[in-house]
Amino acid sequence: MFSHVMLGTDDMAASRAFYDATLGALGIGLGVSDAKGRTAYMHAGGRLLLSVPINGEPASHANGGTIGFAAASPAAVDAWHAAGLAHGGTAIEDPPGPRQSPFGQLYLAYLRDPAGNKLCAAHRMAA
Repeated sequence: MFSHVMLGTDDMAASRAFYDATLGALGIGLGVSDAKGRTAYMHAGGRLLLSVPINGEPASHANGGTIGFAAASPAAVDAWHAAGLAHGGTAIEDPPGPRQSPFGQLYLAYLRDPAGNKLCAAHRMAA
């Protein structure tokens, strides 16, 4: 459904350390930087990009927005959460664990990245 998601950051080094660690916990390779200083993470046809805002204004997060990352297991969700906390992320919402949703049972964890973006790692539990 998505070709890419781009997040703004005012501190590329902090954001890159955070995403290298959290996405690495999900089996995604390290970010690759381009000549303009943007960083891209590529996996299964999708792209997550980090960039300093091109308009020169400070980066800001979306109020009410969440970016969700698919995880292969509850252990991967827990590893993602731990890596995020160790690399400048902030725990939000309930602690990592199972949640019932209208779409079945999920195992979820939530963080804010160093720039304040709300993130989720999600594993869909077998029915």
